[in-house]
Amino acid sequence: MVQIGYTMMTEQAGPLSLVEHVVAAERAGFDFSVTSDHYFPWLESQGHAPYAWGVLGAAAQATSRIPLMTYVTCPTVRYHPAVVAQKAATMQLLSEGRFRLGLGSGENLNEHVVGAGWPSPQVRIEMLEEAVQIIRALFKGDNVNHQGTHFDVANARLWDLPDEPPPVGVAVSGGRSCALAGRLADLVIATEPKAELLEAFDRHGGRGKPRVGQLPVCYDTDKDAAVARAHDQFRWFAGGWPVNSELPGPSGFAGATQFVTREDVAQQIPCGDNVDDFVEAVRPYAEAGFTEIALVQVGGDHQMPFIDWAERELLPALREL
Repeated sequence: MVQIGYTMMTEQAGPLSLVEHVVAAERAGFDFSVTSDHYFPWLESQGHAPYAWGVLGAAAQATSRIPLMTYVTCPTVRYHPAVVAQKAATMQLLSEGRFRLGLGSGENLNEHVVGAGWPSPQVRIEMLEEAVQIIRALFKGDNVNHQGTHFDVANARLWDLPDEPPPVGVAVSGGRSCALAGRLADLVIATEPKAELLEAFDRHGGRGKPRVGQLPVCYDTDKDAAVARAHDQFRWFAGGWPVNSELPGPSGFAGATQFVTREDVAQQIPCGDNVDDFVEAVRPYAEAGFTEIALVQVGGDHQMPFIDWAERELLPALREL
């Protein structure tokens, strides 16, 4: 049976609200949760970008059952991989074993803030691979000294380590990232229901490992209102990863999506309160081979109604997939 998750979307709610939302998601019966890690929202209308790791620490203490996961953290530019390893180990302790570290090659939107420039896609994958290797070494509890192509680590050691380190997931979008994930990750992460990504992951060592997808949805009893909100806050979704990873800020996303219509968005994001529409949107992920699917409810002020509806109607229907 496919597991259904809830997304704490840091771009559309403040830190206190995000924790309240995941507490409600746990109570409603969601199987797991994931958290975005942004410095900027994609569009100004989303309006938020708190520090994800602070939110995760609070969520770990406010919940008791629901697994927590970054979806995803970039461990290469804004954060040094040695620091990411420390944060992840601490989260695993605070959550008492409920944390998974999702990693990706990042977006210019968030990583540009430290002024280090934005590498090419090929270099970003190289950096991610080296970062994963550093994080894995630190999870072993040894002193780590590393002089690599992209990172140096000088006599680093994690002093607070869980008995079991957090599983490491890697986000994929093409052949090189699938190869990296298959070799080095405990699970794979993707935002599109493409079976070929999972097949490539399997070919490089990923067979039998969890595979986690994500899908935006927009629940509202007024379908027109749902479509309008999805267009206002989530039309960036139409750009695709090759474009979205390069744009430097919300104004760039606004410009790049100025010709995306409400109809375009409604074709990609289920909107309204028809359970069958939501189930049919999730189905391609299940059929592609994803074992877990995290839902993103569009609109920070519309989480509680969505969670209540999901508990009553949506989750029971999705359990049948």
